[in-house]
Amino acid sequence: MPDNGKICKGEIVIVLAGEAGQGIQSIEGLLAGLIKKEGFHVFASKEYMSRVRGGVNTTEIRMSEKPVRGHTDRIDLLIPLNNESIRHLANRIDSTTVIIGDNTQVKHERLVNIPFQSIASEFGDVIYSNTVAVGAACGLLGIDGAALYSQISSRFASKGEEMVSKNLSAAKSGYAIGSELRAGGIIRTEIKNDPSLKDSVLINGSEAVALGAINGGCDCVFAYPMTPGTGVFTAMAGWAKKAAIAVEQVEDEIGVMNMSLGAWYAGGRAMVSTSGGGFALMTEGVSLAGMIESPAVIHLAQRPAPATGLPTRTMQGDLNMALYAGHGSFARVILAPGNIEEAYELSKLAFELADRFQVPAFILTDQYLTDIYYDTVLPEESLPVEKHIIEAKEGYRRYAITPDGVSPRGVPGFGSGFICADSDEHDEDGRITEDLDGVRVPMTDKRMRKFSAVKTALLRPRLYGPEDYETLIVSWGSNLEIIKEAMALSGKNTIALAHFPQLYPLHEDTAGILKKAKRLICFEQNETGQFADLIKLTTGINITERVLKYNGLSFSVEEVLKAINN
Repeated sequence: MPDNGKICKGEIVIVLAGEAGQGIQSIEGLLAGLIKKEGFHVFASKEYMSRVRGGVNTTEIRMSEKPVRGHTDRIDLLIPLNNESIRHLANRIDSTTVIIGDNTQVKHERLVNIPFQSIASEFGDVIYSNTVAVGAACGLLGIDGAALYSQISSRFASKGEEMVSKNLSAAKSGYAIGSELRAGGIIRTEIKNDPSLKDSVLINGSEAVALGAINGGCDCVFAYPMTPGTGVFTAMAGWAKKAAIAVEQVEDEIGVMNMSLGAWYAGGRAMVSTSGGGFALMTEGVSLAGMIESPAVIHLAQRPAPATGLPTRTMQGDLNMALYAGHGSFARVILAPGNIEEAYELSKLAFELADRFQVPAFILTDQYLTDIYYDTVLPEESLPVEKHIIEAKEGYRRYAITPDGVSPRGVPGFGSGFICADSDEHDEDGRITEDLDGVRVPMTDKRMRKFSAVKTALLRPRLYGPEDYETLIVSWGSNLEIIKEAMALSGKNTIALAHFPQLYPLHEDTAGILKKAKRLICFEQNETGQFADLIKLTTGINITERVLKYNGLSFSVEEVLKAINN
């Protein structure tokens, strides 16, 4: 092996980069699928610009002999398809990064030239450059060529024999060059495969939310397209026929929210999927849910704001909006999955909580979480869905005053009782009232008692690390796996992580968990530390040390590790 050769033991980080339209996602899909099929663990994340053509889009793929779940800054193998990619990734390229690319398109002093475009032109068009690149990457990584060619044939089968033939030729040319470079020792991987991976699937965060919703009894979904919330909507649409789900793209987010409330009123279990700008239009509908005491499940995929902000980037800036959306006060639940498994788990739970307490339940994700994917095994068992609906008898009162504020919920057509709902203040029958003290105050008190009712079903913060911790990291959402990996790398046995899958209401154990630590540090992806502020408001504990990131990119393992070590 030459002196400048690189050995990757246990794991290799591959980054693909190029402008929109160059097929980066096609390369990613083929390569990640092959890595998993070969028995290696895989994690993929992406960052992309808000444009149809041009700019720089990147995909990170981690190929490992053990499960990997978080984004890292390190790049072992870089495959840039344009020169702008080098400038864009300059702070992640170090002296050990192996860079392969076409020297007519990419300039770098350590570039290993593979003439992607001229090879592709031999088969009729430079559009085959990305297939050449896939072949070269597989050759470099030592992935079985037959598996690659089979995948290529399957991928392009619907486009005709000629397209299959040309892509196969392009892949074989790239694979031969990659294999030659591997034999020459430019890069070598020493990664053991894991036979147990045959039972796992590659799934992204959007698909996990969608599957969790389906297993939670969701039978209709409404949305207006908005990145990054659209992924859940399209996943649900793809499974609509098989899962018997009604899917409707509505004219705007006002209609989206109101249609979902109509579905719940009729006895369905509806979900909406949106992002910050779209949810802003839903706030009146959220207030309507509070007044008519309707369940609602809202998937809110966060991205940088205000306004359009950075529409294809990631952030955790909408907690306050979910917490305070709507006029007046009424109970709600806010869940925030930290990984793909929790995205599945908490999406199921959101339907149970919304239906049981007749309140809005939020599922807060972000662009990073909705787009990442890795190999995992989701639970096979599906708990029976309990619909909290009663048969309305004669004399039924939809808003009957109860000790916990939760009234028996009937739906039209199920029983002989009359079902009445109105956005104005109403009496126990649901009829509009102007009786201020005799009806308004008791009905408001009834709705407010739901705050206490919801607290009977809270999720406790999830602790990772030693029980006798001195320093406690506090965080929520998609930071989970990144922080866990950084903690493991730090080797410090006095640091633990308190991850909050439920942001509101906070579990009653929260204060005790925090007070046990000598030092508290909060990691959040927003400008102010919205969750730390909520903790202070709820418990009186002020977390002054806050590591905040809000440039549109997720934390990396290295960033968190540096913060921990400092």
